[in-house]
Amino acid sequence: MFTTSLQGLRRGHWPSLVGGGLHFTTSCMIWVLIGGLSISISEDFGLTATQKGFLVAVPLLGGAILRLIIGPLVDHYGAKTVGLYVLTLEIVALVCGWLWGSSYFIMLGVGMLLGVAGASFAVAVPIASQAYPPEHQGLAMGVVAMGNSGVLLATLLAPRLSEIVGWQQTFGLMIIPVVLTGIIFYSTVQHQAPLTERTHATSGTLGFLKDILRQKFIYWLCFLYGVTFGGFVGLSSFLPVFFHDQYQIDMITAGTMTALGGLAGSLARPVGGHLADRFGGSSLLLGLFLVIALISLGLGQLYSVVFAFLLTCSMLLLLGFGNGVVFQLVSTRFQHVMGTASGLIGAAGAFGGFLIPTWFGVLKDFTGTFASGFWMLSCAAAIAGFSVVLVQRSIRLSLKHSV
Repeated sequence: MFTTSLQGLRRGHWPSLVGGGLHFTTSCMIWVLIGGLSISISEDFGLTATQKGFLVAVPLLGGAILRLIIGPLVDHYGAKTVGLYVLTLEIVALVCGWLWGSSYFIMLGVGMLLGVAGASFAVAVPIASQAYPPEHQGLAMGVVAMGNSGVLLATLLAPRLSEIVGWQQTFGLMIIPVVLTGIIFYSTVQHQAPLTERTHATSGTLGFLKDILRQKFIYWLCFLYGVTFGGFVGLSSFLPVFFHDQYQIDMITAGTMTALGGLAGSLARPVGGHLADRFGGSSLLLGLFLVIALISLGLGQLYSVVFAFLLTCSMLLLLGFGNGVVFQLVSTRFQHVMGTASGLIGAAGAFGGFLIPTWFGVLKDFTGTFASGFWMLSCAAAIAGFSVVLVQRSIRLSLKHSV
């Protein structure tokens, strides 16, 4: 399988894949930076569980909103141009956190600004899609989306930097990798003509979004990605708080445990895309969601920290795998408008990520236990699995009637 994947990567413009992947990796790190620093910030401001959950969720909400805007802009003006503007806005958000992050409410505003980093997904995916032929779309999508490993970097590095220089200064230090990423991104990514030039479209940026919203299939993919990517990024943002508050794990250890789970999910994403290329995306999803639902029920038992760590790693691995599978379906269905499609579906994923730490925090304060949050996640995964059955049945009936 490794040889086949390597051969597939040679069939396209791999420097663009590297540049797009680096853009998403760095941006993902910046996007969940508050999650990596959540314990330090919470201790400084004396936050409740609800406030902690909302603090780490706000950047995900910002990402959901901005992906809706960035996606059509990419189709209209080109991924390379828009990608450079995204990195510039990330620097602005980091400066705000570094110099003016002196209260909880200010940090909520900084978190919303950091949402622009989450919009990088709508930049990186079209770059990968245009750089590779249709038969290697799942692999290319999976490789560039390994940028999820930015979660690993944020949860691994941010707590350590915070202990050395403080969490506000950590925001300032993160400007350095963003600047370096901008230089590499500009040097490696091919210029790709905007969709308006490739198709002579005249409907404008909103026209792309209106056209794609007429297709029912997009709403199902949005829901699936809300569970897979939402689960991945939402849990990754909240797990340091969960490990710290539930098991009294120190900040650095909690970050390291989360980072290992994030690494598993990031590495699993291209595998999911590659296997979806070979066997079909929808055929892999049913069993995947059912296993995720069972693991989430297991986590809801709140057994020992070792048990919780193993299950969270397994959960993040499967969610990362599911991300790759879902976007293989996206790339085969919407390649002609990947900026808009990835922006819309990515927004649904980011919104799912916003909901997860929010409901974990609220339910912890309301019920007194983190178990209720995992039970909610299990229900969402089970519903997603059931929806796969319904869609597969609908496709079979359509084929039967067409014959």
